[in-house]
Amino acid sequence: MHTFDMEALQSAVDEKRRARGLTWEELTAEINEPFKGTTSIPISASTIKTMSKKSSVTSAVVLQVLRWLDRSPESFLSGRPGQLDVSEKLPNAGASRILRFDTRAMYSALDDERQRRNLTWKQLVTQLPGFTQSMIANLAEGPLIGFPRVMTITQWLRCPAAVFVRVRGR
Repeated sequence: MHTFDMEALQSAVDEKRRARGLTWEELTAEINEPFKGTTSIPISASTIKTMSKKSSVTSAVVLQVLRWLDRSPESFLSGRPGQLDVSEKLPNAGASRILRFDTRAMYSALDDERQRRNLTWKQLVTQLPGFTQSMIANLAEGPLIGFPRVMTITQWLRCPAAVFVRVRGR
């Protein structure tokens, strides 16, 4: 498994921000533009500025940052694995909609692949570093999932993260 590189993501954000002459507040305003008119809570500038210092960042934040960068999650995997397409685009959400992972679909795909490989849930979890059986079971209920952990699942499934990204809005 390759690791999602939060430091590389942070560097890419800062590089694009500087190239465009944006302050952190202006960058945050651009990233938060789709949140207007939704019930979702906007992202704070401090959250974006400190992503690389955290062990986990909610996917709601990272997906919006990736959208602003126009990059795939796979483009930030260490070693850029050949079996995953780093050019796979996130869905076009439009102006007033945001991106979220469909964790129920992710759970269903895990279950299908688990059965295909003839694994128990306990055996599956041993192949997903950082996960417990209850964490996997909770995906079926639809909670948010964080980065970098989510990329472990998509790599195990051998599919781009964009497969599980949905557009949410008003």
